[in-house]
Amino acid sequence: MKILKFGAVWCPGCITMRKVWSRLEADYELDTEYFDLDVDLEAVNKWDIGNKVPVFIFLKDGKEVKRFHGEKTYDEVLEIINEVKSL
Repeated sequence: MKILKFGAVWCPGCITMRKVWSRLEADYELDTEYFDLDVDLEAVNKWDIGNKVPVFIFLKDGKEVKRFHGEKTYDEVLEIINEVKSL
């Protein structure tokens, strides 16, 4: 599983989620990649992100299996990670 994280430096929700992801990545071995909405336009367009961030895309075998927008708690994100792992 790979997790694509889309955000922006000016986004308050992204700042909140950075803290959640930092903790998750410290606690678990996760394959994540971050893309900035204002810089990484190729990835933003490829994954049809639009202009609302944060967005998190979960991939299995290179294909999107789950996506969520906005802020979630550590436990909520961990639940999603476990759900995707079980697919």
